[in-house]
Formats: sequence, structure tokens, C-alpha cells
Amino acid sequence: MDTRAFKRSLHHSDRYNRRGFGLGEEVAGSLEQAYQSNLIASIRENGYELKHGRLQVKLAEAFGFCWGVERAVAMAYETRKHYPTERIWITNEIIHNPSVNDHLREMDVLFIDVENGVKDFSKVASGDVVILPAFGATVQEMQLLNERGCHIVDTTCPWVSKVWNTVEKHKKHDITSIIHGKVKHEETLATSSFAGTYLVVLDLAEAQLVCDYILASSGGASPSAEQRQAFMERFSNACSPGFDPDRDLARVGVANQTTMLKSETEEIGRLFERTMLKRFGPAELNDHFLAFNTICDATQERQDAMFALVDEPLDLMVVIGGYNSSNTTHLQEIAITRGIRSFHIDTPERIGPSNRIEHKPLGTELEVVEPFLPSGPLRVGITSGASTPDRVVEDVISRLMALADA
Repeated sequence: MDTRAFKRSLHHSDRYNRRGFGLGEEVAGSLEQAYQSNLIASIRENGYELKHGRLQVKLAEAFGFCWGVERAVAMAYETRKHYPTERIWITNEIIHNPSVNDHLREMDVLFIDVENGVKDFSKVASGDVVILPAFGATVQEMQLLNERGCHIVDTTCPWVSKVWNTVEKHKKHDITSIIHGKVKHEETLATSSFAGTYLVVLDLAEAQLVCDYILASSGGASPSAEQRQAFMERFSNACSPGFDPDRDLARVGVANQTTMLKSETEEIGRLFERTMLKRFGPAELNDHFLAFNTICDATQERQDAMFALVDEPLDLMVVIGGYNSSNTTHLQEIAITRGIRSFHIDTPERIGPSNRIEHKPLGTELEVVEPFLPSGPLRVGITSGASTPDRVVEDVISRLMALADA
């Protein structure tokens, strides 16, 4: 599919909207009531610190809603205002936050059913309004909705669109896109749909496996049949159809899911650059390696703020955000790598009643910890993912204060 041509035709359609409806002032009150917090505003003004009895709360200096998320949520509210009676769908969660999605359900916004990772569009009819979430939708989904005669409201974050443009440039120049991301994440699925030949790597360890395979071809040698088989078994669900590592790893470019750990994306880029330099030499490097900066500014700011926060003396850390939120998970990783007792929760209701917390340790299932707060003076660090409203952070802090007073 010529994705560029399809995008141009879609953007010129009178059934496609990516700018909103000019109803910002009309929905501002609803957004403020649902998501903003006077307490959080006062904590920001007080140097991101709150003292309450034995409890000292330290907020990260960048957390919560980013501009792209604010834009997506506002556009969803505007869409309901603009289409008061029409049937409105979202192809997935608007963002990875349960409270925000619940608010939209209360506004009679419908969510596409997903079973075993496959979306069921059978109930979507011509004339229905369909909102594409902040992390985008695949080309195939957009094409289906367009052909069905739906009105499409596209809230895709511009930073995600920037990555799409990058992989389209790779495709134009017959370069394989190495995408640092999670294979089944909505954003990575969308990005790979815009790519030509691609390979998704989860982390630096997987990137190293790919680079080892590339270097196995140095000096006229070729990877063994066993090496090739092992490679394809490892990446069979993470590559484009017909992917051939012997052919498709000769020219590569790096892109990423915008919510991955910034430092790891940068290291993966440097690793591939060093690998292609070693494989082909400095004179031919530019013919075999292409790098673009596709790291989201907001993701970077929140990770930098988290690194600064965990450098302070803390007794424990609370990270707030959806359990399927990639950027929130990486904030939790930062705390864990520093050896800080850290708890990832998706809603304030995970705290209490009494001195307990239900949280999700990294890479495992939910578990309950009781007692949660230790006795004596207590320093608690708090941050939240880019999909978490200030009102949710306020409710978490209020519950912590209540526990500390008990």
C-alpha cells in the first residue's frame, strides 16, 4: 500500500478531522472539573513538595498529562459536543488511563471490542464517528473506516506522527526500520503499518542479538543455518512479512515507540551505528545506517525528572498510571534500578482501606502489601505517567495523608 498517497487522500476528505472543532472554551469547564487539581497546583508552587504531619511528599518536576494527551482528551470531548446524538466509537482506549476512559464511557462513547488482540469493527456503521487514540491506529484500520464511510477524528500525537514519517522515509530509501518498542503495543503496531521492511526490538539485549547477526556476515562469511533459524524463531512475530535477515539487515534505520526509555533508545541507535561502521567501514556508513531523533520531548522530560527525584533521599516511591502504559512502566523501572521501594498503581482506590496497597510489581501480577507505610517520618516520591490527570494524583496524595494520620 502507498501509505503516503492514502494519507494525502484521507487528509483531504471532509469526513476526516485532526484539528478539533473549535469548541475548546465550551469543553474547558468539563475538562477542568474532571482532571485538574488545586492541590497539585499549590504543591508545584511550593517547590514540588508537601509536608503533612510525619509525611513529606516530593513530586517529580515533570509528570502527568503531556501536551499530546491533553490534546487527545480535549478533542474527544469536543467530538461529543460536535456530534451530540451520533454514535461515537474509539478504536482503543483514548489514552492508557482507566479514569479518563471511564469518563468517556459516561459520555456514551463506545469502545471497539478487542478479543485476543484483534479488534472487532463489525458493529461500526456508515455515518458513525470514530476517534483514533493518541497513540494512533494502523493504516489498515484507517482504510477500513474510511471505506465504511465513517467520520474519523484523529487525535494521534504529533510525536507519534513524526515516527511514522521517519519509517516512511526508511521505506522510500529501501532501508529496514529497526523499531525500539513493544511488539503488541498499539503505537508500535501503528508505526510498523507505515513502515516497509521492519524489525521490532524490545530492548538493548535484543538489539545486540540483531547486531551479532549482522557482524556474522563480516569478511565474506555468512551466518550458519543454525544461526539463521534461531534468529527467525526469536523474531518471527516481530518483523515484516517475508523478512530475510541476510538481505534486510544490510541497510537499517532506527526509530522507536515514543514512550520507551530514552537512554535505551539512544544506546540502541549507537549500537547499530557502531555495528554498521564495523561491518561496512566509515566510507560506506551513510549508505547503510540512517538515524533520526524520534524520542518524544514529554517522555524525555518525565524520565529526566524521575532520575532527578530518585537521586533524593526517599523511603518509598509511588508511580501512578495505567498498567498497560509503556511510559509509566519505564518510570517504575527507573525507581527499581535505584533500589527504591516502589509501587505502581493505576487508580487511587488501590490504596487502603487501612494500611494496605494493591500494586503491580514490574513484570508480574497484582499483589497486596500490608502494612504498606512504615512508622515514623516518611519521605514519599510521587510521579505519574503522561496519561494520568492531576486529579488522580491529588486523590493518591489524599489517601497517603489519611494513612499517615491513622
